[in-house]
This record gives sequence, structure tokens and C-alpha cells, in this order.
Amino acid sequence: MSESLPATIELRRETGLVAYARALADMERRNVAIAAGEARELIWLLEHPPVYTAGTSAAAAELLDPRFEVVEAGRGGRYTYHGPGQRIGYVLLDLRDRARDVRGYVHALEGWVIDTLADFGVSAWRAEGRIGIWTRDCDGGEAKIGAIGVRIRRWVTMHGFSVNLAPDLSHFGGIVPCGIEDYGVTSLARLGHDVSSEQWDEALLAHAPAFLARLDPPCP
Repeated sequence: MSESLPATIELRRETGLVAYARALADMERRNVAIAAGEARELIWLLEHPPVYTAGTSAAAAELLDPRFEVVEAGRGGRYTYHGPGQRIGYVLLDLRDRARDVRGYVHALEGWVIDTLADFGVSAWRAEGRIGIWTRDCDGGEAKIGAIGVRIRRWVTMHGFSVNLAPDLSHFGGIVPCGIEDYGVTSLARLGHDVSSEQWDEALLAHAPAFLARLDPPCP
């Protein structure tokens, strides 16, 4: 599905687990190279070994049980869990050539995930005052199925989103996910949808043109 992306954007899809610290270092280098005009933009789809990542607003009291490695992520937000069965999308785009609108970028990123979830029969939405992608869990209550965390440096984006395909949901118990205590987390598997990373990637990339179109600068 790389044909769904313009030639200016590299697509990288990982089939094995990528250590979070390595991915973070790669993103840092790529951000600098894109800003310098020395590398193409990048959409990188992957999964991590179990890890807790701390955003710039992470509070120590929200790290309840550090059973896995904890890494300072440098992105916005609080504590997040990443692990096998959770598909990550790191999106490194040059907003100097698009609308320089941080809020609009985050909104477009959320919409990309929401549109893709709909392909698998999952209705998802944004929730006012609560970061992330939300859906109706098995018990009828709202639960988070995806997380959003971004950093923009030199108007080049970093980090992106994560979606719970079939992770071990008990691993989220070591943190207060994104600082939100009153709602749980769920996954496509918990909701009865068996979706592989390959199927997810294909559906996501089919919606990439619409996502990129949302980032177009306004008409002069």
C-alpha cells in the first residue's frame, strides 16, 4: 500500500518488535534530517516490547507498578504503555509545507485512527477533555482503544498514535494511562475483532490520502 503515499513520504513497516529507546533515537535523527531537507518524511508502523513511556506531563504518582522499563519519551502527555499486540504509528511530517496548525494536526491524526477502526466495525470517537481514541467497551462503558502523543520540533512532527489490537491489557495496570483514572482500556480483540497488524496497516494506509488532505494549507 505504499502507493497510497506520495513519493515524498517513506513507509516503513516492521514485522518484529523494535526497542522503544532505539525507535526514539531513530525518530530524533530523522526529525533533524527532515528539518534540514536531507531526508524524506516518514510513516513508521511497528510494535514495541513491553515498556512504559513518560510524557512531559507525567506525574510520579501515576506510575503504580514499574514492572517494565520506563523511558522518558519527550512527547506531550503522561504515562503510556506500549507492548506486543499494540500497533504504533510514528508520523514524521514537515508541517512547513502544510498547515502550521498543531491542533489541526492532532485532530487529523485522531480522525485517521477513527476512520480505520470503522473499517473493522468499531465505532470510535474523540472525548472532550480526554486525550485519546474512545469506544464502547463490553460492559457498555467508555474505554480507550487508542492513544495519541505528539511532539513538533522545527515544524516537523514526531511520535503519533497507538492502537490496541490484541495487547495484554493487564499490563496497563502498572500506570494510570494518560492520567485518566475513571475509564478503562480495551482492544479490538476484547471487542471480538481478530485483526492482525498486516490487516490494520493495510486499512490504515488506505485512509492515508484523506489524512494527508486534512493537513493541506488553507486557500490563500
